[in-house]
Amino acid sequence: MQWYQGYILHHRPWRETSLWLEVFSRECGKVALLAKGARHSRKRPPLQPLQPLLLRWRKKGDLGTLVDVDPLAPQLSLAGKSLFCSFYLNELLSCLLIREDPHPELFDAYRDTLACLARGGELEVGLRRFELSLLREIGYAPVLDHEVEYGTDIAANLTYRYEPQRGPVLDSDGWLAGRTLIALRQGTLETKEARREAKRLLRLLIDQHLQGRPLKSRALFLPHCGNK
Repeated sequence: MQWYQGYILHHRPWRETSLWLEVFSRECGKVALLAKGARHSRKRPPLQPLQPLLLRWRKKGDLGTLVDVDPLAPQLSLAGKSLFCSFYLNELLSCLLIREDPHPELFDAYRDTLACLARGGELEVGLRRFELSLLREIGYAPVLDHEVEYGTDIAANLTYRYEPQRGPVLDSDGWLAGRTLIALRQGTLETKEARREAKRLLRLLIDQHLQGRPLKSRALFLPHCGNK
């Protein structure tokens, strides 16, 4: 039986003694697992979010049964803003990924973003990079390199509006600076203006794919993360 790398995105009680787990696995993507007896076991396995794990499970239908779990590395120590932002990452993955669709590069981006949060790195830049990786992986990469009506390269000194179904459109009254699109494409976002506009753009795109579903983590925690 194969071992899989994974993180628990969230868990909830299931009946009297078990836990229902939402797991993000590098090899299998998002999977639902039942951890039987985990709530009252004296040797309770490490079934907490932010803990890199090795897991084995049996699969029958849509719900698997956890067989074994071992910590792959120490649990990340996050607090304050970094912890709040990790809740946001987990909820994005839970809401936007379909089950059993592997995304190894996104898994690596998630792992690296959590490590950045644990180091006290730049929160907004880390979140924007992860959001961009997520959109790319689920097949909705935003257009960042050219204007969609005429196909011209994005110019740093021009402004655009962003149409979610199409991409950036040249607009002298637009809210999105060309230099922000370039910075987002390059992963820099060094200025306050670029971070603010990139946040607005990616939130627009993510909200489109959420289809009106509110994010609990955004309402509760993201005022502390620069995502009001």
